[in-house]
Amino acid sequence: MVLEVLCGRKVFDYSQPEEAMHLLNFFKKKIEEDRLLDLVDKYSEDMQLHGLEVVNMMRVATWCLQIDFTKRPTMSMVIKVLEGVANVESDLDYFFLNPPLQKMRAGVDNQEYVVIATPLLPSILSRPR
Repeated sequence: MVLEVLCGRKVFDYSQPEEAMHLLNFFKKKIEEDRLLDLVDKYSEDMQLHGLEVVNMMRVATWCLQIDFTKRPTMSMVIKVLEGVANVESDLDYFFLNPPLQKMRAGVDNQEYVVIATPLLPSILSRPR
């Protein structure tokens, strides 16, 4: 949601060209090209005026979305970054989609069933901070 606000568009925007329709994929592409300023909301004067701060906020959001919960920052670290005292971690993963569903076999009363389930990853069962 933070990216939607900072970019001034929805996660799925069918009015965009095909490569830009899905915001998270487009975000990943722009990060790889080191062109996050291209994503800053073009219709917001404030966002444009503070473009570098907006890009930093995008990086903070990315850091907080890490699938590996051990790579996510604590809230105190997020505050330090927003205050300019610390920097966003540089070794981040930009793949935010949920893992594929797994098919498992289960048996009840001599009947075998296929069960489709989402694996319980640390990102889902994140420890409290």
